[in-house]
Amino acid sequence: MVFQCQRDSWARQFRTRVLWCRPAELPREREAPLPGFNVGLALHTHMLLCICKGQGDLTQETHVLIECLTTCMQYNSELLLASFPGQHLITAIADLMFGFKTTSWELGRQRSVIELDTPSMTREQVVALEENVNEKVRAHIPVTVKEFSDGDPEVEMVRTRGLPDDHAGPVRIVSIEDIDDNMCCGTHVSNLSQLQVIKLLGTEKGKKNKTNLVFLVGNRVLKSVERSHSTEKTLTSLLKNGPEEHVEAVKRLQNSVKMLQKNNLNLLRDLAVLTAQSFKSNPNRGQLFVLHRKDGDTEFMNIIANEIGMDETLLFLTVGDEKEAGLFLLAGPIEIVENLGPR
Repeated sequence: MVFQCQRDSWARQFRTRVLWCRPAELPREREAPLPGFNVGLALHTHMLLCICKGQGDLTQETHVLIECLTTCMQYNSELLLASFPGQHLITAIADLMFGFKTTSWELGRQRSVIELDTPSMTREQVVALEENVNEKVRAHIPVTVKEFSDGDPEVEMVRTRGLPDDHAGPVRIVSIEDIDDNMCCGTHVSNLSQLQVIKLLGTEKGKKNKTNLVFLVGNRVLKSVERSHSTEKTLTSLLKNGPEEHVEAVKRLQNSVKMLQKNNLNLLRDLAVLTAQSFKSNPNRGQLFVLHRKDGDTEFMNIIANEIGMDETLLFLTVGDEKEAGLFLLAGPIEIVENLGPR
């Protein structure tokens, strides 16, 4: 079966025949599902049409239908239409340049990933690969899609991991002229220039001695630049310096925080010792010591317990914000702690 979007990825309208229609719901984040219908069309196209039940207004229904189709097309163009051929191109060039074979890939909503059969990839290799694939994009290289019958000799000549056992019908071959021939059922551009640009975001350690190459294609690159620019503007306002000084400014802040944390820890230790000595020097201290401190920690409580001693005194110490989670230490004579602890 070949879908209409596979035959023509740029189609904005087409004529077809409705084969069946069944009630369905369109899931929505943080909102109730939108009532509608699942519709099967003769051109092997199947989608959820968001037509609200009970409205009876054909104009409104048509408007909702158009909105739904537009959303599907935008998703198709941003994710599938760009990412599929982008992945093909990166995979082919990575193999040609470095001999890195693609073992799997994932086209996600936020980013896409190609798993390469190599334990590592240097920064220089990533930069060279990005330059090469974008040269191919700027070169306006044609992308063609052809369909062959299963068993055709042409099929045996292309890059593929094999057909599924239950495959039936024509075999679709996507060709990037003089670069790659690959078996694929995805949506594709007709020319690499339609990808606009490819950005390799870097690599991550993959499973089983492999490397994950993270990438963006087309409009996703522009959106990523916009997000980065927005973050840069916010940091400029907070740090009171230019973008080229952000890293050094953050490093200075981190060092200051570490120093303050160290000084605070030393003061807390001294306070724990003084607190314990004050209790021990009190002639009317009794055999129970209870204390809560908002900014204490486990070490603070342990120092107090060890300084006071637990043979004759029962200690119940708590630390943390009163309105949030905290820690407590119950220490003292064994028989008392064994009785009170579970309670």
